[in-house]
Amino acid sequence: MKNSTSLMFTSVMAAIGASLCCITPVLALIAGASGAASTFSWLDPARPYLIGITVLVLGFAWYQKLRPRSKEEIECDCDDETKPSFWQSKKFLSIITVFAALMLAFPVYADVFYPQQEQQAGVENQQILKSMVFSVSGMTCTGCEEHVHHEVNKLDGIVQVQASYESENAIVQFDTSRTSILEIEKAINSTGYKVTAMNKE
Repeated sequence: MKNSTSLMFTSVMAAIGASLCCITPVLALIAGASGAASTFSWLDPARPYLIGITVLVLGFAWYQKLRPRSKEEIECDCDDETKPSFWQSKKFLSIITVFAALMLAFPVYADVFYPQQEQQAGVENQQILKSMVFSVSGMTCTGCEEHVHHEVNKLDGIVQVQASYESENAIVQFDTSRTSILEIEKAINSTGYKVTAMNKE
């Protein structure tokens, strides 16, 4: 029975580890520690392996729970009429399985934890508008994108922000009379992700 509990604990830790790089930005937002967002981005290359470990361990745990018992196991249980604890039950394994699935899928829905920010008023004079492409390293999921988006949008004069972890950049349109490239760079760097280059769009 202890073996079953260890398997469940291992699967939960692997599932959390698989999405930790995307969970951290949300925790950083809640805690107000924006710079900690990229702390576990180094785990992203290991994500496929951690997902595999989670699936294999949970699959084995379910196999142990559902497989038919041998004659020897049934005879051995005759003297022990104690009911298995909740922690070793199928119900608890079901809860663990659902929790692990939610953790593995976290990068897909991470953006829902970020508050929707109101779009700033449009700029009448188009000549003071500028679009810049900031190359950003360290983003690994939609949660990372939302974190960059959230921080840049705090600046005055931001018209539009499009961050992409796949393209490894953030395209920012802004009013040059109200903010600057340096301020935008600082805002992105404050998330823990780093601006590595800047180009006009």
